[in-house]
Amino acid sequence: MTTRKIIVGYDRSADAMNAARWALDEAERTGAPVELFYAFEWPVWTPSAPFIPAGAVWPDGETERVIQEGLQEALAEIRRTHPAVPCTLQTADGNAALMLVQRSADAGLVVLGSRGHSAVLNMLGNVGVAVTAHAHCPVVVVRGRPAADASVAVGFDGSPAAEAALAFAAEQATARGVALRVVQAFKPAGATGAVQVEDSRRLEELAARWQAKFPQLALRAEAVAEHPAIALTKAGSTAQLLVVGSRGRGPLKGMLLGSVSQHLLRNSECSIAVVHDTAA
Repeated sequence: MTTRKIIVGYDRSADAMNAARWALDEAERTGAPVELFYAFEWPVWTPSAPFIPAGAVWPDGETERVIQEGLQEALAEIRRTHPAVPCTLQTADGNAALMLVQRSADAGLVVLGSRGHSAVLNMLGNVGVAVTAHAHCPVVVVRGRPAADASVAVGFDGSPAAEAALAFAAEQATARGVALRVVQAFKPAGATGAVQVEDSRRLEELAARWQAKFPQLALRAEAVAEHPAIALTKAGSTAQLLVVGSRGRGPLKGMLLGSVSQHLLRNSECSIAVVHDTAA
């Protein structure tokens, strides 16, 4: 479990405050410091003629003062509720998604709310999609209020990114003292739609290997004949955290998560962690 800095993308929304609470609880378990990061994304005028310079609508002094006061109040409340957690506030002018991706290179974890003030794509903001796709560390999108004893679930497909996700999930489940559920979805074989024996055997071997690494962990592996998006959405309905892997290639140019990860980010009932294969 990393003790590197946990960065919370904070925009003063209720969802962002939920993300901060999740990060603070995580920091209490691990001893990691927490940073609240707020980006001033000031809108600009768009002139009709391309040769006319665009002037900023903001920042005006009063607006910035109100925002800064709100951030300081949030920081004071955090220090009251989690006095043992080192917590700082960082603000910057610029694109929130791009700056969070850049700052993630020096972080152990980035934590985001499920919606925030820039709600698009159903239940996930555009900042969340971009950061989960391109961050240099795991990203957790916080959603729901599951029971404290609910399991951690992880999707596995045999890829290096899935191995990284499984390691992250095992650490999370161990730290929380809950069960770990490993779900691998296969294309149905034959007329019966059953999972092939060889696929089940390989998953059992995987479970045995990870059980040896975490002997105190209650680990259950399931091979299911179902589309991965459907199988993992079901797993998330009873979990407190759903973990998936993603490679997230290239600079910040688009949404490169893949269909399964994007589906889960939009539809999962619980918090979801996206873990990258950093070795790749």
